[in-house]
Amino acid sequence: MAAHLLLALLLGIPLLLFFAATRRPAAPRGSADTRRLPPGPWALPVIGHLHHLAGALPHRALRALARRHGPLVMLRLGELPVVVASSRDAAREVMRTHDAAFASRPLSPMQELAYRGARGVIFAPHGEGWRRLRGICALELLSARRVQSFRPVREDEAGRLLRAVAAAAAAGSTVNLSERLAAYVADSTVRAIIGSRFERRDAYLRMLQEGLKIVPGMTLPDLFPSSRLARLVSRAPAQIERHRRGMQQFIDDIIAEHRESRASSAGKDGDDDEDLLDVLLRLQKDVDSQYPLTTDNIKTVMLDMFGAGSESSATALQWAMAELMRNPMVMRKAQDEVRRALAGHGNKVTEDKLANLHYLPLVIKETLRLHPPAPLLLPRRCGSPCQVLGFDVPEGAMVIVNAWAIGRDPAHWDAPDEFVPDRFEGDARDFRGTDFEFIPFGGGRRMCPGIAFGLAHIELALAALLFHFDWELPGGMAAGELDVRESFGVTAQLRSDLVVVPVPRVPLCP
Repeated sequence: MAAHLLLALLLGIPLLLFFAATRRPAAPRGSADTRRLPPGPWALPVIGHLHHLAGALPHRALRALARRHGPLVMLRLGELPVVVASSRDAAREVMRTHDAAFASRPLSPMQELAYRGARGVIFAPHGEGWRRLRGICALELLSARRVQSFRPVREDEAGRLLRAVAAAAAAGSTVNLSERLAAYVADSTVRAIIGSRFERRDAYLRMLQEGLKIVPGMTLPDLFPSSRLARLVSRAPAQIERHRRGMQQFIDDIIAEHRESRASSAGKDGDDDEDLLDVLLRLQKDVDSQYPLTTDNIKTVMLDMFGAGSESSATALQWAMAELMRNPMVMRKAQDEVRRALAGHGNKVTEDKLANLHYLPLVIKETLRLHPPAPLLLPRRCGSPCQVLGFDVPEGAMVIVNAWAIGRDPAHWDAPDEFVPDRFEGDARDFRGTDFEFIPFGGGRRMCPGIAFGLAHIELALAALLFHFDWELPGGMAAGELDVRESFGVTAQLRSDLVVVPVPRVPLCP
């Protein structure tokens, strides 16, 4: 969003001035505005505060603004009023005190184009329809029992991951761990959703990455929604429409193949082997529901789960391994615990053997504190005027919670920018939405419902990789030389792939 968007805007200043001239005029005010709005930096005509986001990734730029102007900052990005919360107390008021007021998502013109009215769980407006979909996810799709039922799938895909790494080690070559981890999580997620692996996984991952980079919400038509010219000159509508059609075709094919497969194997008893698409199709037959589950709803829920279920877990796994590579003493401590706990258990890492691990969960918690997969979470919309930290938040404003900045706030964390899993030793703070200085998955009504699903992938793969292999950086690279810059997108991934050298230590089971 920052540098590239600003460059495009500045190069098009004459065009932007025309946008300003063609915007709908503001309604006349009958009296002076007596609201106490949050503070903010100086603004430019037309583009507002966009120039303050130049030169840094959004979550870093917004933290810098918060340090200068306070934990609640008001910005104008083009035509969009945006309020940014960057402290524990501000996050608590948004996600708990006034959770109902901020329970809906803002939907930009390009997001409307992408969803075409079927908003799934992530972007559905707060209301009974959303509550039904959320309940389906929490009770049917992502319940503890359902997540546990997919344990054989995760273990099988973890085995594939380990065999691929072992083959590279035997050949004396490096491993692109970023690619391998993304494939592991994607294959496991897809198998949980549709019951089988799929041949077009690589094409799916490319489409997923393409969609994350388009980032509806920060395009010219989104920033200047009242300007028809902004939409005409932007490439975003065509890109989003092309991506939407590709993903819809992908989902249509999956559903058709799944129905054919189930029709040919009719008569199975019980629902223990149901995949998530089975559950959705079964619930669709609930004709008595006030809010029926349409085929478009099913498609969008599947896309939500494909994206959120695979992308966030893969990102967290990559950061965990990157931080362990940068901190060899932490790596050794985690490996010693895993190998000690699993010694004599047949050299196979299974989920039932992870319950006694103590230090590895601290590594995961510290990874999520330093590197929340979605550093700005997902935005909320102020549905009714309210106050946060004593400031008035205007109705209709987009509200962003900077989870990345909050997780590195020196007011609540010692050495906040350092990777120190031991900080959680004896520290009961957790990431499940009640400790607002640690909110990688958000909080309140809009908290991520798939925490257990994602953590299951992270814990198993991380334990298995540490149990079977030691790890080195290629070419004699020192730990401090590893490139850990972030890329821009909905998720903050490593900018460069994590390429490492595996050294076998514990043989794989045949």
